[in-house]
Amino acid sequence: MPGWQQQVVRHVVVDGGVLVGDDGSEGARAALRYAAEEAVRRRAPLHVLRAWSLATGEDPPDAERGYVPPLEDVEAATREVVRRRAAGLVEGPGLPVDDLRVHVAHAAPARALVEASSGADVLVVGTRGRGGFARLLLGSTADQCVRHAACPVVVVR
Repeated sequence: MPGWQQQVVRHVVVDGGVLVGDDGSEGARAALRYAAEEAVRRRAPLHVLRAWSLATGEDPPDAERGYVPPLEDVEAATREVVRRRAAGLVEGPGLPVDDLRVHVAHAAPARALVEASSGADVLVVGTRGRGGFARLLLGSTADQCVRHAACPVVVVR
């Protein structure tokens, strides 16, 4: 029966402001802090975007070991973890961000950020995220964003 199951978000649309990618890494933490400061300077919304998959999304609090939860539950858990992290990084140091918006997308990180950049004033990413190639100066997501984003990109180290 079509439509019986809620659909997870696969594309994020932002309406101006500062867009930042967050994968939970230290690089993303630095990017989020910079993006929050930039949003305050611009008096603009701060959009925090976490792209996820079953392998990288957050487990729901009630998930049982060995059980694969529904995508909608992973999406909700991921959104809540990102919301708490973003609020802590913004409110903790007292950055007066008036409009914090958290988005999650079941998509590849570079694709989600590049697509969402079409509505942003600026995109902020860390130099490297959770990827496995530590010797690279610029991670693949940051590289794709610099090459393909529809707005200016700031890469934070």
